Amino acid sequence: MNDSTPPQSPEGGNVRDVLLGEALSERYLSYALSTIMSRSLPDVRDGLKPVHRRLLFAMRLLRLNPDAGYKKCARVVGDVIGKYHPHGDQAVYDALVRLAQDFAVRYPLIDGQGNFGNIDGDNAAAMRYTESRLTAVAELLLDGIDEETVDFRDTYDGDDSEPVVLPAAFPNLLANGSAGIAVGMATNIPPHNVAELCDALMHLNDNAKAETADLLQFLPGPDFPTGGVLVESKENIQAAYETGRGGFRLRARWETEDIGRGQYVIVVTEIPYQVQKSKLIEKIADLINNKKLGGLLTDVRDESTEDVRIVLEPRSRTVDVAVIMESLFKFTDLETRFSLNLNVLDGGRVPKVMSLKEVLQAFLNHQIDVLVRRTAFRLEKIEHRLEVLAGYLVVFLNLDEVIAIIREEDEPKPELMKRFTLTEIQADAILNMRLRSLRRLEEEGLKTEFDDLEAEHEKLTKLMGSKARQKTRVGKNIKEMAKQFAPDTALGARRTEVGEEPVEQEISLEALIEKEPITVICSKMGWIRAMKGHLDKEADVKFKEGDGPGFALHAQTTDKILLFGTNGRFYTLGCDKLPGGRGHGEPVRLMVDLPKEEDIVEIHLYEPGSKILVASTDGRGFVTEADNAIAQTKNGKQVLNVKGGVKAQVCRLVPADGDAVAVVGENRKVLIFPRDELPEMGRGRGNVLQRYKDGGLSDAKIFKLEDGLTWASGERTRTETDVSAWLGKRAQAGRLAPRGFAADNKF
Repeated sequence: MNDSTPPQSPEGGNVRDVLLGEALSERYLSYALSTIMSRSLPDVRDGLKPVHRRLLFAMRLLRLNPDAGYKKCARVVGDVIGKYHPHGDQAVYDALVRLAQDFAVRYPLIDGQGNFGNIDGDNAAAMRYTESRLTAVAELLLDGIDEETVDFRDTYDGDDSEPVVLPAAFPNLLANGSAGIAVGMATNIPPHNVAELCDALMHLNDNAKAETADLLQFLPGPDFPTGGVLVESKENIQAAYETGRGGFRLRARWETEDIGRGQYVIVVTEIPYQVQKSKLIEKIADLINNKKLGGLLTDVRDESTEDVRIVLEPRSRTVDVAVIMESLFKFTDLETRFSLNLNVLDGGRVPKVMSLKEVLQAFLNHQIDVLVRRTAFRLEKIEHRLEVLAGYLVVFLNLDEVIAIIREEDEPKPELMKRFTLTEIQADAILNMRLRSLRRLEEEGLKTEFDDLEAEHEKLTKLMGSKARQKTRVGKNIKEMAKQFAPDTALGARRTEVGEEPVEQEISLEALIEKEPITVICSKMGWIRAMKGHLDKEADVKFKEGDGPGFALHAQTTDKILLFGTNGRFYTLGCDKLPGGRGHGEPVRLMVDLPKEEDIVEIHLYEPGSKILVASTDGRGFVTEADNAIAQTKNGKQVLNVKGGVKAQVCRLVPADGDAVAVVGENRKVLIFPRDELPEMGRGRGNVLQRYKDGGLSDAKIFKLEDGLTWASGERTRTETDVSAWLGKRAQAGRLAPRGFAADNKF
């Protein structure tokens, strides 16, 4: 054996050297195509995946028609996996169960008997306990399958044949929707209302140039089996149907019920599609227990029977129901988004994302194809029957002679064909006739049947030769289907309300947080906590060893506090986020990004619309609005610019009637000047408040000049009513503080 001869495998086959990458690529491509074609994507013509198509076909062969009895699902699954679908029995059973769930598919294709699961997410009983049969909708999908309307192919083992696609006189793709994940692509199609689909189909059948906007006059949007309210804008709906990609916002349907004494409860009667009721209630209960709804609700109950009924109890009758529902829509699956991805197999061969018009047109084209094939099949049957009837009529016209030939000839067939110019089919039919058929009455019936069949043959021949007649016939069929699923029927009535796009409402923090009084305490070392209730100054508050009291203020859990650092930054903390009063709290530096080398200047309660005086150690400062100091991130917001050795020193709330600014330096000199001389800024270094030869700014505040200058002296507050000696202009040096001024040089 030379080196060029490929080595032989033990079984005698050739062993080829192939690059691993090429081998993997080839095999993965085969797997991907198999997943796309034979598992995950539905056919645009009948809207079914192979497993669903095989289920319906197998049940038809088992004669599980709507008017027949039920059979065990295990029998159905056994036939499907044994003859057509060589996959796991549980996967096939799951597919069967879904087709029977009226909360999963808009128009169930299987009528189930037994436990087929529920909207809470409970699984169906085992297949040995449940029974099934086809529904009238499934009959429409299978109608005409024995009349050569569709192609058949061999099953996986070659022992049988199965349909490539169903005749599908029902627009199942859009009516029941579909979902699937293939390799590199996916599909997600919502269910729609058949009566509306029929209207759109008839319009498109009559107007081939109709655009998506025209079709949406008849088909406003999806119609989910669990109802709900569609709140997507019309522009977005149109864009989604035009491109085949988009999404739909769906909300639960709810109402309020008066329970007397001015009290009310909220009752949710319909939940969004594919939301498990038990998990939804669990989520709402979790939000209530963790107070993430701010005490808006006190309880949630499931009072559902066959219909959904979820009862929500508000905290009080004064709570705005709109705020409650907007909060629930935001934080729970009472509002969901159903994505649209109209990715289907075009003609059963090529995956393609289609528009609404393309999907409807594909259905119409399939119906015309089925009609043509069905008509051809019927014409063939009619022609065969006419041929036989023509032979029968010959018998009645020459009855005695025919009987004589049959009685006297050893081979009557050739003689009959020769004598009366009959075909072989006619001769066989005559020889197979029963004697009782030779009655006079039968002759009359044969002539009538012959005339009727000739008239039908002529009519069908015209139909085969005219595209316009074919479109008209398809339109009539769709119109008949529309009557069957009319809006006034139980199955045809629209379930999902088409609502308006909701106006986005700002949900205030106060609305989502339970309002409780607290005392915010921050130690000198920066450990912060929130004690329940408004504590007195004399309250016994303990601190870590080596630490002590720093700042304390009364607040509500709905409030925000502003923390001002020596770096000139404001930091914002929500009172509801503060650690509880047990223990010593937590370091404030874990909550905000206050650098280690910086200290806390002041902590204030945020009051919307108020103003704050800020100043630095170099004697510069200005007034800023409290709203401007709110920070959205942990990094804070720079308001007072400082650099070098300069630090932020003062942060004081400005009284509304304050008309004078008092400044004291480390040199104990005090200066008072009009507030008008102090600018209001959003950010900056500010203006010079007081000039110093040595040291810097110690403190500053704004007060009402008429009331005099006050300062704290131990436990007392002292007031200097005559401040004329310290009045001056901004940026002057000032005079020594009044006698008895605070030893710490602070106001």
